[in-house]
Amino acid sequence: GVTTYSPMKHWKVGPGQRVAVVGIGGLGHMAVQIARALGATVTAVTRTTEKQAEAEKLGAHDVLISTDSKAMEAHEMKFDFIIITIPDAFEVNDYVKLLKRDGVITTVGLLGPYKDPLNNMEMAMHRRSISGSIIGGIAETQEVLEFCAEYNILPEVEIIKIQDINEAFEKMKDEEVRFRYVIDMASLKEA
Repeated sequence: GVTTYSPMKHWKVGPGQRVAVVGIGGLGHMAVQIARALGATVTAVTRTTEKQAEAEKLGAHDVLISTDSKAMEAHEMKFDFIIITIPDAFEVNDYVKLLKRDGVITTVGLLGPYKDPLNNMEMAMHRRSISGSIIGGIAETQEVLEFCAEYNILPEVEIIKIQDINEAFEKMKDEEVRFRYVIDMASLKEA
């Protein structure tokens, strides 16, 4: 959870703030739970309605379908903080419009460039910011472990054998995993 906790702590996410979590997978499912525990009003943002029930179960107050242009337009200038967990190139400008004045987007999944250049006019008009974050340090990792223990925040995992790693990788590429695979290290003896 430190990958999503660290930027939320840095940007002081808390009560009275509206937070959007874009991408409800391995990182996003933790971000929803952490933002909720920090006291924010949380909206999960996903491409399909299939993840709506899961996002609500994780603690999202609302679910926004990013492929619904009318819904996206209705949420313009609604969020103080947006954390984007998408690991692949995406259109960042669609999410910039969702930020309030002085709002911040932090990307934690994408390590490469966005699909299209950032629209600087949208940034400047409302004094919006974009930041990135990779992971926290050792002290912050201990802090998030204690925080998650206090609020009973747990990752959703599926335990697999090492022998099933190739099949799991294909399912991950096809977005069929919910939310993380964890390898049973005892299965190494069987290899």
